[in-house]
Amino acid sequence: MNNNDKQFVMLHDEKRCIGCQACTVACKVINDIPEGFSRLQVQIQGPHDDEAGNPHYQFFRVSCQHCEDAPCVSVCPTGASFIDENGIVQVKKELCIGCDYCVGACPYHVRYINPMTHIADKCNFCSDTRLAEGELPACVSVCPTDALAFGRIDSPEIQAWIKQKSVYQYQLDNVGKPSLFRRKEIHQGDKA
Repeated sequence: MNNNDKQFVMLHDEKRCIGCQACTVACKVINDIPEGFSRLQVQIQGPHDDEAGNPHYQFFRVSCQHCEDAPCVSVCPTGASFIDENGIVQVKKELCIGCDYCVGACPYHVRYINPMTHIADKCNFCSDTRLAEGELPACVSVCPTDALAFGRIDSPEIQAWIKQKSVYQYQLDNVGKPSLFRRKEIHQGDKA
């Protein structure tokens, strides 16, 4: 498995996100995602009224959570789906047979079979493109409001971000902890 203190994590600040979809477009371009498919989406939730009664929207990132004990890894019959030394859930293209088991097992519904290659695909933090060159994932590099951050979980900047009261992990039942942390907007009456 991975050395937990060295794993990469993604941070999504729902307070700063404006739902512009620049992250989604950059991901599609950098990773050559076929039309009609995506590795990431930002969904708009709301409107909800704020304290003053004004409509307010929240933007929620939908992408691979890079779960501990990822169900997509445990169902893969060939070992193509695996968790690398950086805690990134990966797909070894040369081992993938396109069986679709991982797509069905993903509780977050963020995997797909690429219709061109017939290989499972999903967010991998741009590990085979930008990360391999020492650059940030495409989505992080283009975010106009700095709503996304990325780094090793043990870095002081990431730790300071994670320790804020309004930070949470969206975790479904029977799935390991996600490597995607989120900061939500706190409204009066909410418990941080």
